[in-house]
Amino acid sequence: MQTPQKSKYSREDRALREQRLRLSVAARNFEGVPLFEALERIAQIGFDTIDNFDWRNPDLFRLYQEGLKRYDLGAGVLVVNKKPDVNALGCSLVDPGERDGFLQELELCAAAAGKVDCSRLEVLSGNQRPGVPRSEQMDCAVETMKAALPLLEAEGMTAVVEFLNTAVDHPGYFLEHSDDALELIRRVGSPRVLVLFDLYHVQISQGNLIERLRNNIEQIGQIHFADVPGRHEPGTGEIHFRNVFRAIYDLGDRYRGYVTAEYHPTDLSFRDLEKVKQLASFGPE
Repeated sequence: MQTPQKSKYSREDRALREQRLRLSVAARNFEGVPLFEALERIAQIGFDTIDNFDWRNPDLFRLYQEGLKRYDLGAGVLVVNKKPDVNALGCSLVDPGERDGFLQELELCAAAAGKVDCSRLEVLSGNQRPGVPRSEQMDCAVETMKAALPLLEAEGMTAVVEFLNTAVDHPGYFLEHSDDALELIRRVGSPRVLVLFDLYHVQISQGNLIERLRNNIEQIGQIHFADVPGRHEPGTGEIHFRNVFRAIYDLGDRYRGYVTAEYHPTDLSFRDLEKVKQLASFGPE
């Protein structure tokens, strides 16, 4: 039998990969660049997966299916809730009347994820319900995620629930701090439901990035990042990414997930991703 040829886009050998974080990039980062051109460049740099591409558009989804295979890239996370915004109209976690809508979207997203070997599904809480106590909304979110467990377990998938800052980007969003998301995760009480920890949102809302990561890493299923202010690439703002990435790397097997670039690059040359890989690589001292 003929031995399959190694793809020129294959990831680095195991030894090199073990010396860096597992890296992903969100589709928003390369909007405006022809898709296959972007995927090829991302693969050449050495990233592992792509996050948050539009699985609802059948033509675009077929292109991603082809492109990921061609360039030896994985699919990191797909977003469950409907667009156009994070308010998750008709499928939020905090309204019992929208629970069926959310579970429908979860089923559709899981089916799409299975076609690209993706096992992480991003979940948004939606906005707060005016006049309804937060405790009641949190109870509803817990029950909604518990209702999602049978599907997640049957499909072998993990939901990663995202909290977002309300001070700058998403006023009115329900899960506005890491503590809120962690409370939800603990109350659901399943390894199939974890937190999506975005360094950008934490820095704006709370700070203390490294300690929060270290103290809660068992509840974190995915990490996203952007610099503050501006939501651009590392080096444009105040976060010391080398130190934060080192802290994640030093967690070793306590965190085996991906670290995702999710921002608006200041240009589309992909130099930012080359810098990210350098910042996230840690060879022998």
